[in-house]
Amino acid sequence: MRSALVSALAAGCLLSACGGTTTRSASLMLDFTPNAAHAGIYSAVARGYDREAGIRLRVIPPPSPPDSIKLLEAGKVDFSVLDVHDLAIADERGADVVGIAGIVERPLAAVIAQPKFHAPRNLEGTTVGVAGDPSDLAVVHSIVAGSGGNPKLVKTMDIGSGAVADLLSGRLGAATGFWNDEGVALAQRRPGFNVFRVDGYGAPSYPELVLCATRKTVSRDPNLARDVVRAVMRGYQLTVSNPAASAADLERLVPGLDPTLIGASLAALRPAFAGPNGHPGELDSSVLKSWAQWEVRFGIVSSAPDIATAFNTRFTR
Repeated sequence: MRSALVSALAAGCLLSACGGTTTRSASLMLDFTPNAAHAGIYSAVARGYDREAGIRLRVIPPPSPPDSIKLLEAGKVDFSVLDVHDLAIADERGADVVGIAGIVERPLAAVIAQPKFHAPRNLEGTTVGVAGDPSDLAVVHSIVAGSGGNPKLVKTMDIGSGAVADLLSGRLGAATGFWNDEGVALAQRRPGFNVFRVDGYGAPSYPELVLCATRKTVSRDPNLARDVVRAVMRGYQLTVSNPAASAADLERLVPGLDPTLIGASLAALRPAFAGPNGHPGELDSSVLKSWAQWEVRFGIVSSAPDIATAFNTRFTR
C-alpha cells in the first residue's frame, strides 16, 4: 500500500503542478477511482481555481476505497471525499473526522432489478446481490420496505463489484449499485433494467459524498479549509453550468476514461451537485437530521450521529 500511495502522491503532484505560484499546498484524496462524480474537483485544478484561492490542490485517487478515511485519520492527506455512511460509522467510533461540504447532494445508492420486477416489493423471494459495503443491507431493506414489501423475504448474496456482469448474465434478479454508475452502464448496454433509488423509497435526500477533514486540521487552519471548499465548489458550479467543459477537464487530467460513459454519468449526476437551495456544497441541517435517524433505523449505526459534531457547516455559508 505504501508504494501505491507514493505513486498516487507523485501523480497528484504532477496533476497540480501547472502554472501559478501558491502559498500553500493541500492534498485531497478521492473516495474511489476518478469518475464523473469528481468532475468539479478536477475542474478546480484544471482551471486554476485552487491557485486563485491561494492553494495548490493535489488530487489523489485512493490506493483502495477504505484508504480514503484511513489516510485522512492518519494525517497522510489533508482532505478526503467520503461516503456519508462511512462518515457516520467513523463518528460512532469517535474518529477525528468532520464533513465540511457536500459533493454529491443526493443518495446514489439503488437496487437495480431485471425488467420483470416492476416494483421493489416484487423482489420478495428473490436473491439480491450486494457489494459488501456496510450500507448495502440498509439500502435493500429501505427500498423493499418503502415499496410495501417485507425485507425479511429478500435473500442477499455478496457479489463484490460484479453487479453489471451478474445482471447482464441473468444470474441475479437484482443487485445493489449506484444509479449514476452501474445504472448508467447497464442502460447503455441493455436498456430495460429498473433502477429503484433509495430516496424514492423512504430514505431522506441526504448527501452521498461529503468533503471531509480532521477536526484538528479545521481547528489549526480554518482558512485552508475555507479556501479548499471555495475552490472545489467553484469547480462544481462550472460542472452544473457547463458539464461538457467539466467533463473535458476530467478526461484531460485523467487519461483513459470513457468519454461516452463520463458524459452519460455526468448528465445523470448534474442535478445532484446542487443542494436543497440550489447551490453546490450545501449541508442542510434538517436533511442531515433525517439522514441520521435513517442510519439508525436501518442498522448502519447503533445511535444517531450528532450532526453538530459530525459536520461543520461554517465553510459553506
